[in-house]
Amino acid sequence: MSSLKFGTSGLRGLVTDLVGQASFAYAAAFFASVGKEAGASREVVIGRDLRNSSAGIAATVATAAAAAGLTAIDCGPLPTPALALEARRRGCCAVMVTGSHIPEDRNGLKFYRPEGEITKADEAAILAALGDVATGAPLPPDVPAEQEPGAIARYRRRYLDAFAADILSGLKIAVYQQSSVARDLLVDVLAGFGADTVSIGRSDTFVPIDTEAHRPEDVAFIRDVMASSAFDALVTTDGDADRPLLADGAGRIVRGDVLGLITARYLGADAVVVPVTAGSAIERAGGFQRVLRTKVGSPFVIAGMEQARRDGSKVVCGFEANGGFLLGSDSPIGGNILPGLPTRDAVLPILATLAAARQAAMPLADLVVALDVGETASNRLQNIAAERSGAFLGQLKDEAFRRDFLRPVGSPQAVDEQDGIRIGLDGDRTIHFRASGNAPELRCYAEAKSAGDAEDLVRWGLAAAASVMDGTAK
Repeated sequence: MSSLKFGTSGLRGLVTDLVGQASFAYAAAFFASVGKEAGASREVVIGRDLRNSSAGIAATVATAAAAAGLTAIDCGPLPTPALALEARRRGCCAVMVTGSHIPEDRNGLKFYRPEGEITKADEAAILAALGDVATGAPLPPDVPAEQEPGAIARYRRRYLDAFAADILSGLKIAVYQQSSVARDLLVDVLAGFGADTVSIGRSDTFVPIDTEAHRPEDVAFIRDVMASSAFDALVTTDGDADRPLLADGAGRIVRGDVLGLITARYLGADAVVVPVTAGSAIERAGGFQRVLRTKVGSPFVIAGMEQARRDGSKVVCGFEANGGFLLGSDSPIGGNILPGLPTRDAVLPILATLAAARQAAMPLADLVVALDVGETASNRLQNIAAERSGAFLGQLKDEAFRRDFLRPVGSPQAVDEQDGIRIGLDGDRTIHFRASGNAPELRCYAEAKSAGDAEDLVRWGLAAAASVMDGTAK
């Protein structure tokens, strides 16, 4: 059975399931459905990350574009937001070949309209069109794409034109290059704003950096690098550079939703849109006129930003718990304007967070402490069929069951049922259960004043959920 599936952002699956006929078919279905409706341009821009499989898949996508009567423009390896920016500039669709943060034996496709990411309705249209694509016939001969090396330079210029040239002056930054497609771009951009950069950890093999669920080896590497006290911060991104990772001078990784909070404050946002998994400090410490919470996934955040603009908000942004930052409107910065880019971006939150710490004349760690963001934890139960997790979540919607279930850890307060069940507990704590959109898993998230309390709450939550689903709860 094919592993290919649309998740919270894009199509993903095993490389063995995606190469060849499958990538041609999905690209053809995109061009025949969403791409056909997305404007008059007969071009499509194509980009990729640095996985071994990505160049070949990108070439297949270019062949599918030619078969659909489109001109394929190859932008080469570049960040996903840079490709989205090029699509907006040209008024055309885009396909990014990337598996984001997942291991190298997997890959994926991210599809873009000229104005930005496709919606969940677009995903359904692609799946419907897939049935009309011939899957048994040999692929047509490869059609080389036209080369466009300038897209990444225009993405770099987007930031150099908006921010003051000295915003990072005096900071010494370690750039963990690994296999991020933005590894050289990060050095150029940070140095362009006055930072003293040192490149470390460049890798010829793919490193699956997850900016939300950190691997122990990545945490250890970062702490070892920062133990010298030689750097003010360390920065890196996931594979396609739409999710940032930033560590303070002691090697402590700053949560993605905290990076988003700092960035939104730095930009003077009126309205902020976040998924239900983001921490509650956004309402408490943000000072925003409006905070709108959505289901998990960038398409839902984008829809929320569009609603905020319709409601009259001027500077609108969104971010996810993984740190990916979406700018839903133009944003004034000093005397300049940073144009909106409503797709996840890693460079903006890295720049804005470092600039905010320098502007406040305090180390990044002190800036985070001043926000009183609390602590979060998360984990998962694997191999939980959707029917089992769905039945458990259905039980949690019942007030009496919820009260009895949570009695060992506290008293339930407010409940949010947008994406799973997010429950406020006494003592300024939350516990949140949801089924994964990418795998047969039940996930549990918790928030508390201390890291130990948050971790204890997650451990209890997963054990208690397992006993209910196994029918052993008393």
